[in-house]
Amino acid sequence: MNGAKAFPTELMAVLRGSTPNHLHLRQRLIVLIGWVLALDAVASGLAFWLERDAPRSDIHHYGDALFWTTTQLITVSSQMRNPVTGGGMVLDVVIEFAGITVVAALAGSLGSFLYRRSMERNPHPHHPADA
Repeated sequence: MNGAKAFPTELMAVLRGSTPNHLHLRQRLIVLIGWVLALDAVASGLAFWLERDAPRSDIHHYGDALFWTTTQLITVSSQMRNPVTGGGMVLDVVIEFAGITVVAALAGSLGSFLYRRSMERNPHPHHPADA
């Protein structure tokens, strides 16, 4: 089965936790998503608290802060101006670092899953170098 046809099947297997590898990936994704949501909520509160009264700040309501932190986590950029307070600038760097870390953790989890799935399908690959 090629990759495009296998994707929906593999996705459903991850959601169900069909094999130990699918279950492992599902658990990692749940932890990663939970961590990102918690970070987003806490960082939004901090951004609002730090920036709400600052002149030239674009963050005046919790919704503004939530939009800013979410876009920083997802894209490492935003249409809003950068924070203007020292604490907001530090928070910005922390959020950007966290966003990059999340992408790296996701890539590592998916790479590990794909490797394990390939080993399940072909547990004893023949390598020409082994001959």
